[in-house]
Amino acid sequence: MDKALQTMISNMLEKTGKSLDEWKSLLKTMSFSKHSEAVNYLKKEHQVTHGFANTIVSLSKEENESAEDLVKIQYSGKEILLPIYESLLNVVRSFGDDVKIVSKKTSVSIIRKKQFALIKPATKTRIDLGLKLKNRANTGRLGNSGPFGTMCTHRVQLTEVNQVDNELKEWLQEAYNSAG
Repeated sequence: MDKALQTMISNMLEKTGKSLDEWKSLLKTMSFSKHSEAVNYLKKEHQVTHGFANTIVSLSKEENESAEDLVKIQYSGKEILLPIYESLLNVVRSFGDDVKIVSKKTSVSIIRKKQFALIKPATKTRIDLGLKLKNRANTGRLGNSGPFGTMCTHRVQLTEVNQVDNELKEWLQEAYNSAG
């Protein structure tokens, strides 16, 4: 946790009248469809400043959404892609016990000491697999990183589970090796 966030949490009781855990408990009793609704509620009903309200809502959401929930949300309406996702996870898990799989709101990061791959359901019919492969030229299949920007050096677009083939496994292994 960064220093500024820790300071904010430490000062929360004094500045807002409740601790973070108390705010989280309060929000659990409420139902908001949007982040901004919860922030506005805290600002209007409890006179919490915007910075504290945003932090409280963000931290309460993170706790409420498990890794499985985040993946379920990512693939809602895109369930056809789950076999591809599972196949990719099986490959990276086979590399060793030092692989961390971190689910986020829109993607899943695959990390060793550093992130080496990123799995993102890009459309209802395609997963984009981002890879960090330094000194590797683009090919027809191993393309430009595209929307991943500097997070990855390359992107592979996957629409079928059989595309998780030996060539792709070798690229994943190379990215894993480089991240150690």
